[in-house]
Amino acid sequence: MKWQSASECGEMLSEAATQALIQEVALSPKPGLVDKYQNGSHTDLNYRLMYRSAEALQNSFYHIAKRAYEAELNQALREDIGQIGRVAEKNMFLATEGVNTHKGAIWALGLFTAVMASMNSEEISRKRLARLVGGLALLKDPSAGAAKTNGRQAEIQYNISGAKGEAGSGFPHVTEVGLPMLWNSRKKGFTEKTSRLNTLVAIMASLSDTCVLHRAGSEALASMHDKASLILLSGGVAYKDGRDLLLELDKELIEKNASPGGCADMLAATLYIDAVCFNSLKTSNDLKYLRKEKHIHEYTHAGVSR
Repeated sequence: MKWQSASECGEMLSEAATQALIQEVALSPKPGLVDKYQNGSHTDLNYRLMYRSAEALQNSFYHIAKRAYEAELNQALREDIGQIGRVAEKNMFLATEGVNTHKGAIWALGLFTAVMASMNSEEISRKRLARLVGGLALLKDPSAGAAKTNGRQAEIQYNISGAKGEAGSGFPHVTEVGLPMLWNSRKKGFTEKTSRLNTLVAIMASLSDTCVLHRAGSEALASMHDKASLILLSGGVAYKDGRDLLLELDKELIEKNASPGGCADMLAATLYIDAVCFNSLKTSNDLKYLRKEKHIHEYTHAGVSR
């Protein structure tokens, strides 16, 4: 999609990014994750908190897009969006009273936002998008400091590359797993909800999710991969066998206190890229639709507390 100004770019991308985060948390049932009807494996998260967090991030996505608009994907840009990302994290923690709801999503959606704003192009291939995002992610941010997150601890303990490795590879679980599954499910005539759930399951079948590793260990991650693969082999959640297996996986992850938060981030990024680059967000009128849909979420779930 091509924008006429940095402000228009910032407005549309920030709205789309926020909506993608809201669509992710609203989707249900998601194994081990917060949705509209349950808190999954979490005692500190619920739908309203996740929604509030998503809203709090919109301004930062706007500033990332505005800064990156038709800019070179270079070291200066990487450092600037890194600073904006740290402000986004502070805003998130203020909105959630200290709970980490979207730190991984800020990283993923922030990088995609910067690249799409930089390109400002009518058309972009998945491979080129992945290559550019990966290149930007690999540039070091000297102001970032050493990460002391649960995810980083899991990376060290289990010797995996984690979120930075996924980003440096161009987010293959978005471009090579998520998007193809989303499109194939739609092509088969599945509902949008089913298509999105199939997309999440496909991501869960192979992502080395550090959230799961930190909370439940490598056996839980391997079991999640196996069960998600079985759901796909059964035809996905459009069919009874797949739905039954999905609910079994949900029960198992909750019992193990495992939550695939990294998979949720990749789903949100998939929905974001699909909307902006390949599917639904093509004109300024679609921005009005996103706002309308977001207000429906607000009205419908204003009283939800889980």
